[in-house]
Amino acid sequence: MILATATQVAPESTQQAIGYPSLFLLVFVGALVPVVPTGALVSSAAVVAFHQTAPLSLLFVFLVASFAAFLGDVVLYWLGRRGMGSRNGSRWLEAIRSRAPEERLAQARDKLADHGVLVLVLSRLVPAGRIPVMLACLLAGMPLRRFARGDVPACLAWAATYQVIGILGGSLFPEPWQGVVAAVALTLVISVAPGLWRRLRGRESGGQHA
Repeated sequence: MILATATQVAPESTQQAIGYPSLFLLVFVGALVPVVPTGALVSSAAVVAFHQTAPLSLLFVFLVASFAAFLGDVVLYWLGRRGMGSRNGSRWLEAIRSRAPEERLAQARDKLADHGVLVLVLSRLVPAGRIPVMLACLLAGMPLRRFARGDVPACLAWAATYQVIGILGGSLFPEPWQGVVAAVALTLVISVAPGLWRRLRGRESGGQHA
């Protein structure tokens, strides 16, 4: 939304000077503190870039978003490893644990055992899948270097996916703000749908056993 507002009041050079660092910072912080809707941020930035005349705007959004996500993941994993190795743990490790329900963690550990670091790619594309897989990697004692190698394609695929959503939103509407609204709405639907589906399946299975 910040990037969309800027398009109406500032020239493209100013938008880029402000927008790219802002996108990097927000995605990086969102990777460390998983409450920031980073997917919606990338989609919004892609909408704005789609409506710009600079030919490399979309490429820059992709590179900035994927690098910020990768750096945030690596830093959070490093902090988690420090917590695993310390006597009293750390608040970062506790934050990771608090966002990884036992059922999701068990699934993540099974997938990690079956597919190795390839599961990192899927974890970033599935809403709320990143943290359980990261915790599973920590509990398995995966070295930081191996985690980082697996996280590179994960972040690239994640950035590309949400950028495509933004491009679709930007192509459907003449005004950037309209495309931003559409892209944000779609990313919210994508993030909420799996949780709703699990709840519905849980109620159905509960009703069958009753």
